[in-house]
Amino acid sequence: MEDKIDQFKELINESNNIVFFGGAGVSTESGIPDFRSKDGLYNQHYKYPPEEILSHTFFMNKTEEFYRFYKDKMNSLKYEPNITHIKLAELESKGKLKAVVTQNIDGLHQKAGSKKVYELHGSVLRNYCMKCNKFYDAEYVFNSKDIPKCSCGGIIKPDVVLYEEGLDDVTIMNSISAIKNADMLIVAGTSLTVYPASGLINYFEGKNLVLINRDNTPYDSKADLVINDSLGKVFSVIS
Repeated sequence: MEDKIDQFKELINESNNIVFFGGAGVSTESGIPDFRSKDGLYNQHYKYPPEEILSHTFFMNKTEEFYRFYKDKMNSLKYEPNITHIKLAELESKGKLKAVVTQNIDGLHQKAGSKKVYELHGSVLRNYCMKCNKFYDAEYVFNSKDIPKCSCGGIIKPDVVLYEEGLDDVTIMNSISAIKNADMLIVAGTSLTVYPASGLINYFEGKNLVLINRDNTPYDSKADLVINDSLGKVFSVIS
């Protein structure tokens, strides 16, 4: 494993247009639970399945129940960036990392200092009134009583992509462009089983595809380097 991590460092050193594509596993080391592991949200028991709660239909029809779950399980304000977030921000400041493409909605990449972040599934940090489109921050939503309401009386909706909703076209196009132009693509903390997000790595035409994940993924055979270890351990060695 040490040899693989050394190889990873060498690939970073020789690359000048790196893109990072990450999933829930990037934030689990900050303490944020993922969805699909044995301890993840999808394997916990609620009155309704989390997949149903986090759907557009459920939000519209059972808004109060949605927010009860959302405030309890999606509040990332109390969490801090981990070593992976921090090292990625450092690589960007050095000009080597050109973009972060993330499936996470917690805002930890920005909190660590990353500037170019494409959030495929939106962010809990942005919230808008469904009636007048006024912006509200995450503090307002998570600290509100019951259903957060706008000053105009409208219901506030988080700017996160719920089930049954499509991904933002501009975010998708920017992500594809970044991946297509990269000379190195680091894919980490994702099972690569959720579409359409996972399909984005098919646009990579560069030299080095690196997969870092605790478990195997469907794309391992296509990668130039596969590291099955914790992200924190791998990224902590990057200077």
